[in-house]
Amino acid sequence: MMDRWYYMAVLAACTAITLPLEGLVGARVLRQPRRLLATLTPVVAVFGGWDLLASHRGHWWWPPDQVTGLRPFGLPLEEWLFLLVIPLCVLLTYEALGRWQAPSLAKREAAAQRSDA
Repeated sequence: MMDRWYYMAVLAACTAITLPLEGLVGARVLRQPRRLLATLTPVVAVFGGWDLLASHRGHWWWPPDQVTGLRPFGLPLEEWLFLLVIPLCVLLTYEALGRWQAPSLAKREAAAQRSDA
Protein backbone atom coordinates (compact mmCIF):
# COMPACT_ATOMS: atom_id res chain seq x y z
CA MET A 1 0.00 0.00 0.00
CA MET A 2 2.84 2.42 0.76
CA ASP A 3 4.30 1.72 -2.69
CA ARG A 4 1.38 3.65 -4.19
CA TRP A 5 2.48 6.81 -2.35
CA TYR A 6 6.26 6.41 -2.64
CA TYR A 7 6.61 8.59 -5.75
CA MET A 8 4.52 11.33 -4.11
CA ALA A 9 6.55 11.04 -0.90
CA VAL A 10 9.81 11.55 -2.79
CA LEU A 11 8.39 14.63 -4.52
CA ALA A 12 7.13 15.97 -1.18
CA ALA A 13 10.55 15.41 0.40
CA CYS A 14 12.31 17.24 -2.44
CA THR A 15 9.90 20.14 -2.03
CA ALA A 16 10.21 20.18 1.76
CA ILE A 17 14.00 20.30 1.53
CA THR A 18 14.29 23.06 -1.07
CA LEU A 19 11.20 25.25 -0.53
CA PRO A 20 12.62 26.85 2.65
CA LEU A 21 15.45 28.26 0.50
CA GLU A 22 12.94 30.80 -0.79
CA GLY A 23 12.65 32.44 2.61
CA LEU A 24 15.86 31.47 4.39
CA VAL A 25 18.31 32.47 1.68
CA GLY A 26 16.08 34.66 -0.45
CA ALA A 27 16.11 32.54 -3.59
CA ARG A 28 13.27 34.68 -5.00
CA VAL A 29 12.02 32.01 -7.35
CA LEU A 30 8.39 32.10 -6.21
CA ARG A 31 8.42 35.90 -6.05
CA GLN A 32 8.79 36.02 -9.83
CA PRO A 33 5.80 33.98 -11.08
CA ARG A 34 6.05 35.07 -14.72
CA ARG A 35 9.69 34.08 -14.89
CA LEU A 36 8.95 30.78 -13.15
CA LEU A 37 6.11 30.05 -15.57
CA ALA A 38 8.36 30.91 -18.53
CA THR A 39 10.93 28.47 -17.19
CA LEU A 40 8.61 25.59 -16.32
CA THR A 41 6.34 25.73 -19.40
CA PRO A 42 8.91 24.47 -21.93
CA VAL A 43 10.12 21.79 -19.50
CA VAL A 44 6.60 20.46 -18.95
CA ALA A 45 5.72 20.72 -22.65
CA VAL A 46 8.85 19.03 -24.01
CA PHE A 47 9.28 16.33 -21.40
CA GLY A 48 5.55 15.80 -20.96
CA GLY A 49 5.28 15.26 -24.71
CA TRP A 50 8.29 12.98 -24.62
CA ASP A 51 6.76 10.92 -21.79
CA LEU A 52 3.42 10.74 -23.61
CA LEU A 53 5.07 9.53 -26.80
CA ALA A 54 7.32 7.03 -25.01
CA SER A 55 4.46 5.62 -22.93
CA HIS A 56 2.15 5.46 -25.97
CA ARG A 57 4.79 3.42 -27.81
CA GLY A 58 5.36 1.17 -24.81
CA HIS A 59 8.93 2.33 -24.17
CA TRP A 60 8.08 3.85 -20.80
CA TRP A 61 5.51 2.90 -18.19
CA TRP A 62 4.62 3.28 -14.55
CA PRO A 63 3.71 0.20 -12.53
CA PRO A 64 0.05 0.60 -11.54
CA ASP A 65 0.75 -0.45 -7.96
CA GLN A 66 3.30 2.40 -7.58
CA VAL A 67 1.17 5.34 -8.69
CA THR A 68 -2.16 6.70 -7.45
CA GLY A 69 -3.99 5.82 -10.66
CA LEU A 70 -4.92 9.40 -11.55
CA ARG A 71 -3.85 10.00 -15.16
CA PRO A 72 -4.59 13.54 -16.34
CA PHE A 73 -3.87 13.96 -20.05
CA GLY A 74 -2.62 10.36 -20.28
CA LEU A 75 0.24 10.49 -17.76
CA PRO A 76 0.20 9.63 -14.07
CA LEU A 77 -0.37 12.61 -11.82
CA GLU A 78 2.98 11.89 -10.18
CA GLU A 79 4.78 12.31 -13.50
CA TRP A 80 3.19 15.70 -14.15
CA LEU A 81 4.15 16.74 -10.63
CA PHE A 82 7.69 15.46 -11.22
CA LEU A 83 7.95 17.71 -14.27
CA LEU A 84 7.00 20.69 -12.09
CA VAL A 85 8.59 19.86 -8.74
CA ILE A 86 12.08 18.79 -9.78
CA PRO A 87 12.78 21.84 -11.98
CA LEU A 88 11.39 24.05 -9.19
CA CYS A 89 13.74 22.40 -6.69
CA VAL A 90 16.66 22.89 -9.07
CA LEU A 91 15.80 26.58 -9.54
CA LEU A 92 15.49 27.14 -5.80
CA THR A 93 18.85 25.47 -5.19
CA TYR A 94 20.55 27.33 -8.05
CA GLU A 95 19.25 30.73 -6.94
CA ALA A 96 20.06 30.05 -3.29
CA LEU A 97 23.63 29.06 -4.15
CA GLY A 98 23.97 32.16 -6.31
CA ARG A 99 22.84 34.39 -3.45
CA TRP A 100 25.11 32.58 -1.01
CA GLN A 101 28.14 32.80 -3.30
CA ALA A 102 27.60 36.38 -4.49
CA PRO A 103 28.70 38.10 -1.24
CA SER A 104 31.82 35.96 -0.91
CA LEU A 105 32.65 36.55 -4.59
CA ALA A 106 32.26 40.31 -4.12
CA LYS A 107 34.57 40.16 -1.08
CA ARG A 108 37.20 38.22 -3.07
CA GLU A 109 37.02 40.71 -5.95
CA ALA A 110 37.35 43.66 -3.56
CA ALA A 111 40.36 42.04 -1.87
CA ALA A 112 41.97 41.40 -5.27
CA GLN A 113 41.46 45.01 -6.28
CA ARG A 114 43.03 46.23 -3.01
CA SER A 115 46.04 43.99 -3.52
CA ASP A 116 46.47 45.26 -7.11
CA ALA A 117 46.57 48.89 -5.96
